[in-house]
Amino acid sequence: MTSRCFLAVLLAAVPLMAQETPTEREAARQVLEKMAALEKSLDVPAFVRTLTAPSAERDRVTARVKELWDQDLQALSDDITRHPEIGFVEKRSVEKLTAYLKAHGFEVKMGGTGPASSLDTAFIATYKGAPGGPGLGVILEYDALRGTQRAFHGDQHSSQGPVGIAAAVAIAEYLARSKQPGNVIVIGTPGEEMMPPNAKTLMHQAGMFAGADILVRSHSSPATRRPAPGFGTCCMNIDGVKYIFSGAPSHQLQAWDGRNALEAVIHLFENIDSVRSNIRPEARIQGVITEGGAAPNVVPDRAVADFYIRYPDEVYLKQIREFTDNAARAAALSTGTKVKIDNYGQDRDGISVATLDEVGFAYMKMFGAGKVVPEPAKPQGYEETGSVSRDIPGAEFSSYSSNFPNHTYGMEADALIDVGHHGFLVDAQAMAAVLFDFATHPDYRAAVKREFTGIKELFGEYQEALRKTYRVPEVPEPK
Repeated sequence: MTSRCFLAVLLAAVPLMAQETPTEREAARQVLEKMAALEKSLDVPAFVRTLTAPSAERDRVTARVKELWDQDLQALSDDITRHPEIGFVEKRSVEKLTAYLKAHGFEVKMGGTGPASSLDTAFIATYKGAPGGPGLGVILEYDALRGTQRAFHGDQHSSQGPVGIAAAVAIAEYLARSKQPGNVIVIGTPGEEMMPPNAKTLMHQAGMFAGADILVRSHSSPATRRPAPGFGTCCMNIDGVKYIFSGAPSHQLQAWDGRNALEAVIHLFENIDSVRSNIRPEARIQGVITEGGAAPNVVPDRAVADFYIRYPDEVYLKQIREFTDNAARAAALSTGTKVKIDNYGQDRDGISVATLDEVGFAYMKMFGAGKVVPEPAKPQGYEETGSVSRDIPGAEFSSYSSNFPNHTYGMEADALIDVGHHGFLVDAQAMAAVLFDFATHPDYRAAVKREFTGIKELFGEYQEALRKTYRVPEVPEPK
């Protein structure tokens, strides 16, 4: 594709792909026009051409990535796949990842600090090069999904640690060899698939991402893709909420002597279903009953429902929460029980930037990625909480690594064969190439910063436009 055609596709994608619903796109029309002008002024295709041109030093770095992968890290990826550990107890995986980093000159600090002090399997590994250069951050994940049969790596997080380490070590060795200023910061983030807590959000609040001027991570994918520039999330804005009901026990043959907390939970689900027609159709309200009593002959005096409540933007999500919270309060009132609403976590929109995503996408194709999707997907932050990607520019590398969808046993199996191994190596080499460019091209760093700052400012305008759009109807007092 010529640079002119590339620019036309990119600019067309901004208003077309930006935001998920027609309401959002219409409300944000002026914001999206400003974003298109910003992207045009950056001339991203020129950076793609310049940075991906032949470079012996960059090629030496990416060749080292392949050497590290072939020697040890593919085997480590397979090993973690075969020994899955769910979030916040990934002790074996972390021990192996940090041992490798220590062996390659990284200083490792285990555990979280401050708000993240409960995260025993979080870590920071740092390689300090010559002073004065950028902080090159790499996010690692390693938790397995919770399954009904067993823990399993249905999102291939088992590979993300070795992939990130291959890029980090190769760049650290380059900094040492060339005396190029800069540091490499590897951030081990546990429990990506679990709330509570939001590990990355807590780690960000604790300053554990401090010093990183860029952050990169990999993630499994059934196709090679990248997002359009803008703001959004992979999986909608999420509120993680537990509705905890308290009742009074009694014998079931004298149930009038008790108050049934399980009945309250059942009413909660019924109440939510009764108002779905008054909630915008893009919403997803998904819950399970995690506690519902211990014996059928005892009135349950405690019951808990755990919900992920989702909407494409956080502004309308507030209205949905009013519905669901009131549904819980009504369920408690009608059953004579009491309810506690535990807001235990949230994911929010993040920021994606074309200066990183388009260069990374070009490198993934250069290194042989399969099933390439030519058009950009919707905008989304590079990590699931949104909190980090609102403050630090970065990119997710998602080359084709499975023939199965995410969160499946098929995707886990593919992590152990050629389709996974090749996709992981592509991600590692592309990540290293972008980190190399960021470290060695001050004009590129400046362009990334300019785009990120501009989109962040537009995000505030976007949210204000949505607040004016989502009218709450006035309900009069009955006469």
